[in-house]
Amino acid sequence: MNNGRTETYRRFALQAAVLGWVAVAVFWLFYAADYYLMPQPGAPAFSDPFTRYFAFDPSTDSIASLVGVNVAVFGIVITVVSIIVQLSADRYTGVARMFLRDRLNIRVAAYYVVTCVASVWLAASGHADYVPRITLFAMLSLTMGGLVITMPYFGYVFWFLEPQNLVRHIRRDASASAENGALQHDEQACFAAQAKTLFALEELTDIANNSISGKDKIIASASVDALKDFAIDYLKLKPQAGAAWFTLGPELRQNPDFVAMDTESLSDLVERRTWIEWKVMRQYLSIYNEALSSMRDINYVIAIDTRYIGEAACEAKDSALVALVFRFFNSYLRSTLNARDVRTTYNVLNQYRKLNESMLTLGNAEAAIEGVRHMKYYGLMSFESDLSFVTETVAYDLAALAQLANECGSPAEQQILADFLELDRPPFVRGQDRALMGVRKAQVKLAAYYISTDQLSRARAIADDMREEPLERLRNIRRQLDAVENKDFWEIIDRGRNFEYMPPQQRECLATFFDWFDLEEPAVATPP
Repeated sequence: MNNGRTETYRRFALQAAVLGWVAVAVFWLFYAADYYLMPQPGAPAFSDPFTRYFAFDPSTDSIASLVGVNVAVFGIVITVVSIIVQLSADRYTGVARMFLRDRLNIRVAAYYVVTCVASVWLAASGHADYVPRITLFAMLSLTMGGLVITMPYFGYVFWFLEPQNLVRHIRRDASASAENGALQHDEQACFAAQAKTLFALEELTDIANNSISGKDKIIASASVDALKDFAIDYLKLKPQAGAAWFTLGPELRQNPDFVAMDTESLSDLVERRTWIEWKVMRQYLSIYNEALSSMRDINYVIAIDTRYIGEAACEAKDSALVALVFRFFNSYLRSTLNARDVRTTYNVLNQYRKLNESMLTLGNAEAAIEGVRHMKYYGLMSFESDLSFVTETVAYDLAALAQLANECGSPAEQQILADFLELDRPPFVRGQDRALMGVRKAQVKLAAYYISTDQLSRARAIADDMREEPLERLRNIRRQLDAVENKDFWEIIDRGRNFEYMPPQQRECLATFFDWFDLEEPAVATPP
């Protein structure tokens, strides 16, 4: 962000310099042409056009006109900028505050004020027989500067007030406040930094919610990503933070998100040192519920960014934050299932599975087991809510996790496999065969993987779990799995791969698996 801001300042200065030099060059080109090509009869003789120009005449009113020029330009700038800022402030809170705190805005305003005041003093300094030539030349230069920076400054204001840049400004302020507070030894200064950080996070949430209401997906996504970037940057700072930073100051305790919590939960936040991460994901949950009925793509972005935070927490070995990430993922699923939104549930489960995959590859078996149990719970809950496709999705995700655990040699494999085989335990009633078929297909796929890697004992455990299945259902499962030869689903989906696809080597093992069952078609009696 600092590099981008530096580049913006450099571009601003370059544009102003080019305009200034071009204006001066144009003027002196024509002035020299007048001096050499159009001499005035009877005019005093001068050695060159520069000497002629700077021989100021005190009888003219050019000095007084500088005051009017500077005041007029300053008035135009103030009017245009005020209108633009007000329009942005109506949509995004805190715009005026950020604008007035920006260094370039302050410097430009100060430049115009100084130029106007100095030109007023210059207007009163002239006499009939005396012209302050050095002062007049300096004021001409300042006036020219005020004129040439007008257009670059308007461009800067428009750039500054672009929503994406506002989001970056707020995130930068939040990170700066958090860093300042975390490294503070003074408790009151630390509490003040907490309040500033909290305000910035809520500003990002307001921008996201307003953008969702206005159907502005780009800005909403940028705000969600900014919260994620802040949280990940904060994780790098967190080990250096002092004890006072993790206590809840008066501003935090008065915040609605914290007031609503019971005393024990607040104590847990202090003990686990997770109040700021809890606040970030609490904002996510607010945005998630806002977007659930009107802009579901934002729900997917939130799930992705929550996964990123969970992965960063696992790498930082922050077990308290990992547990918090799981809790919020569960809250997303609960809200989505209550809304009976299958598509969003499908997408969120995709990120939940990827989070658990990261836990396995990073060696956090305990967290992976916990995540699998949560996924199994929501798979069973979806079955009870007659959302069979969600149950089927959970089955394939758990199968993928069991296979990855086996490939990684994770100690979580046995527990994941056991939880996976319990997904078909509830009584399936008539009309819910599709859910059971999906679960069984996922189990057969996993068994085929075990057979292809010479792990027959695990494959037989799955076969034993399926002994009570009707033979006709097993025949249908085999036919359907054998028929899938293309890994790409015939529609565009985020997961890409067809659930039922297996590599050729793995699909060839289906015959071995189903040979363990008596699937011979019953002979049809020949009529007499």
